[in-house]
Amino acid sequence: MSRKRKAVVREVLPDPKYNDVVLTKFMNCLMLSGKKSLAEKIVYGAFDLIEQRMKQPPLEVFKTALENVRPMVKVVSRRVGGSNYQIPMEVNEKNGRALAFRWIIAFARARSEKTMIEKLAAELMAAYKKEGASIKKREETHRMAEANKAFAHLRW
Repeated sequence: MSRKRKAVVREVLPDPKYNDVVLTKFMNCLMLSGKKSLAEKIVYGAFDLIEQRMKQPPLEVFKTALENVRPMVKVVSRRVGGSNYQIPMEVNEKNGRALAFRWIIAFARARSEKTMIEKLAAELMAAYKKEGASIKKREETHRMAEANKAFAHLRW
């Protein structure tokens, strides 16, 4: 990490089918070993499944699921006076979205369905309905921040 100036944020091109930048960033997070076309197949396949099962526009389901999973606060470990404290910090939108991406993908990979398309579709639908493992992770993070609210004065 450079100490001289802030890193340049590269512009991401919107995805070809839905023309959405957030969806492209999600695909980039899902991608393994640079296989973007495979990540696109997985996401578009999951969107087709969502459209079949929920009879709603899949991009709308995706955005709502992201908003439901995105955390507002997180805890950061900080060493003060020889002991570590879990200090609650607010999460900005960009970092919160990145956390939501990671949680949805991680819990989708851990699901028991047969293909990744089915796993991702099921996790997105669960997040849309405010249930599932990724929502549980968000609630756990919020609970941890609430429990450590007494140490909020230690942040800087």
